[in-house]
Amino acid sequence: MTFRFAATPLDAPLTEPPVRGVGFDSALEPAFLPSAARDAALARLREPGALAVTSGQQPGLFTGPLYTVHKALSTAALARVLERRWGRTVVPIFWIAGDDHDFAEASEASWLTAEGTLATFKLPPRPADAPLTPMYRQPLGETVAEALQALEATLPASEFREETLAWLARQYRPEATVAAAFGGAMAELLAPAGVVCFDSSHPTVKAAGAPLILRALELAGQIDDDLERQVEALGDAARTSGVVLGDGAALVMLEGRQGRDRLVAADGAFVTRRGKERYDLAALRRIAETEPTRLSPNVLLRPVIESALLPTVAYLGGPAELRYLALTPPISRRLGVEPQRPLPRWSGVLVEPRVDRILDKFGIDLQELLAPPGTLESRLVRSQLPPDALAALESIRSAVESGYEALERSAAEVDPTLVRPVQSARHQALSGTQEVEKKLVHHLKRRQETELNQIAKARAAVFPGGKPQERVLTVAPFLARYGPALITDLADAIETWYAGALEGAAARS
Repeated sequence: MTFRFAATPLDAPLTEPPVRGVGFDSALEPAFLPSAARDAALARLREPGALAVTSGQQPGLFTGPLYTVHKALSTAALARVLERRWGRTVVPIFWIAGDDHDFAEASEASWLTAEGTLATFKLPPRPADAPLTPMYRQPLGETVAEALQALEATLPASEFREETLAWLARQYRPEATVAAAFGGAMAELLAPAGVVCFDSSHPTVKAAGAPLILRALELAGQIDDDLERQVEALGDAARTSGVVLGDGAALVMLEGRQGRDRLVAADGAFVTRRGKERYDLAALRRIAETEPTRLSPNVLLRPVIESALLPTVAYLGGPAELRYLALTPPISRRLGVEPQRPLPRWSGVLVEPRVDRILDKFGIDLQELLAPPGTLESRLVRSQLPPDALAALESIRSAVESGYEALERSAAEVDPTLVRPVQSARHQALSGTQEVEKKLVHHLKRRQETELNQIAKARAAVFPGGKPQERVLTVAPFLARYGPALITDLADAIETWYAGALEGAAARS
């Protein structure tokens, strides 16, 4: 494949995680979603001493932005590297966060059309007063068929187009929940790389995690104190984590009348923040025993639950995740759970041949294309100015500068109040040369409209809407053009990156 994968490493240290001794509970096997990789992965997890590398994501339409796929394939890549280094089984697992209730984030997808423009489809929003239903209970609805039609209508003809559309249509059905569609699509997509998907909202997972969730409620006050000390120790790093702490908010969510709601400590009991429903610990114990599906961890408790259930040595996250995961060690200690190590996922750009052709044509590099528009275009247009014009402009500016310096000195001798008018005249003279240059550049831009449009389309492919590609575009159009080999090739490229990064980290230590 002539596709190129350009790494853009996250600003986070990468070190080899420590080995741990926790085994895998086979009772959780029903929570692994069906795929071509499932049986082999489960057999490997049953092996004595088997470990896991994990990542996860809340559901998204058409699998969401590319970074979701990057995270999942990072688990496959690092698992292979660690398996070679340690000589023991390491299984890549992707955690489907079906408890998440952020429908606004889960309900849109963006891609580039055949014309190279950015298209975005959003499912209808929930009413403002609607219950915050978790995505494992939220149906997609009939509008998802319109989303598929919009994608189909804007995808160019390509070798794997129909296969890609069929893959999405199998999963994103009106009657499917948002989480089920996302999980099924990801499980199918990731199977060639050996990654298996874990449904965190499955009843067996809920039942297994309920005792630890209940323990977090029983120790809520102590955990609050632990987190306060951790925030103080981390300083600015904690304040940029994006996680709001304090006010008695527990690390546990409960499904009530208003959907998935945060529990807040209140007079020896807990109250749901949105629905104002009151529960004492005895009532919450009964829910944990009889209705564990109603309970779920928040973002700080979730990695602790994961580490308690799976033999994970590393969780691979993005920038925001790594910031809030730094807060979790005291929670693990308080709950007696051996933590996994948070490490950066692979970050990068999928550079297609058509983009590389533009880079070669204009003699520019990818970083210039990833910069906001304007600077590159101006430089390219200025490079086409006739040499005589550039020389003349430089000569005029030099003469203006030297001439007015002499005038300014003379004016100061005659009358110091004349200095300011002379300086003003100097600025006007230089401004005149700038206006002439702007007009020359403007006319050149009109003459070079085709070339500048090529630059704009290339930038849209790697920096759509002025944002990193991996945070905007979904994987579907890339699959439609390049097929399943895209996934295995990307996993191989990420593996090479992790191997090199870990070797470099070991050499520096």
